[in-house]
Amino acid sequence: MKFTTKVVHSELKGTEEIRSKATPIYQTSAFSFASLEELEGFYEGKSPYLYTRTGNPNTDELGKMIADLEEAPAGVATSSGLSAILVGILAVVKAGDHIIAAEDLYGGTFHMLKEELTSFGISTSFVDFTRVEEIEGAITPQTRLLYSETVTNPFMRVEDIPKMVELAEKHQLFTMIDNTFATPFLRQPFLEGVDLVAHSATKYIGGHSDITAGVVVGKEELVQKAREKVVNMGSNLSPFEAWLTCRGAKTLALRMGTQARNGGVLAAHLRSNEHVKEVYYPTDLSNKGNGAIVTIELADTCDISTFFKSLGWIKIIPSLAGVETTVSYPLGTSHRALPKEAQEKLGINTHVVRISLGIEDEGDIVSQFNEAIDASVKK
Repeated sequence: MKFTTKVVHSELKGTEEIRSKATPIYQTSAFSFASLEELEGFYEGKSPYLYTRTGNPNTDELGKMIADLEEAPAGVATSSGLSAILVGILAVVKAGDHIIAAEDLYGGTFHMLKEELTSFGISTSFVDFTRVEEIEGAITPQTRLLYSETVTNPFMRVEDIPKMVELAEKHQLFTMIDNTFATPFLRQPFLEGVDLVAHSATKYIGGHSDITAGVVVGKEELVQKAREKVVNMGSNLSPFEAWLTCRGAKTLALRMGTQARNGGVLAAHLRSNEHVKEVYYPTDLSNKGNGAIVTIELADTCDISTFFKSLGWIKIIPSLAGVETTVSYPLGTSHRALPKEAQEKLGINTHVVRISLGIEDEGDIVSQFNEAIDASVKK
């Protein structure tokens, strides 16, 4: 099936006899058994469900759905995007191991790798992934994983995934990619050789800014290890949020197609604005579009506070995606936790704005940004 068909018709096996058009919500903490023999059957692999932390039809449906869209053999749903990244990493590294990560990552991931994983005895080196010699120079006998994002946050650098995979194979390392910005509609890293692919399903997969969820997909044996971490570390997703995420995901192709077109239109328009110093928007992500995030750096002629106050119907939020166009302030939210030297090296300063395009009329979007920029110009 083509992507636009598959995203609507991905279903969990074993529920066909119920004949409900929509998957029911299995809002239960545990499952009942008719006998001790039937209970024992769970531990013998004859029955899939015991307790929702260890598995639930709704969370299983979400994991399978995103695995299908990424054309990966297996997937597991988690409580958030960061928890998906965490269990994916812990599926391949342990205490004493070393990770090499791109230096231009989402701030939450950067913090987790730099600060939290050190308490697990796991170290991380952050390097410029555009320079193969820097990556190879950071490899040690303890290195196990190369980690990056399909499109980096917030400056929209498209990762050279084939080169990353080639390098990992050369040095017998695992690879993991956060595919949140691209979604499987625009890019499928697993098909390019990546071992594990993570998503913050909170963003485009759920699509409506009303859930918090994550998914990690990839090779069967690695996803099984990630699933064990989900169960044993309690990072499972609730059935209702999994159900909402699956419902939202069915319109992913329609939403992302429109949002990516709006992204291209806005990026082109802002490049011609004399009060926009820089526009960061890829041109080589996918033949279906280049994503729905446009990051800009306003010129010194603009007052950033006035810009944010003049956005009208465009909301200021600390996240992205959803059907509404929104803006965020990386210095004050997503990349706030980065050390000042890291912020400066990446170029995250007081005039950087990350724009998340919605599905509104492109003319209305352009007009509202024109109005905000014009209002912010210092008199």
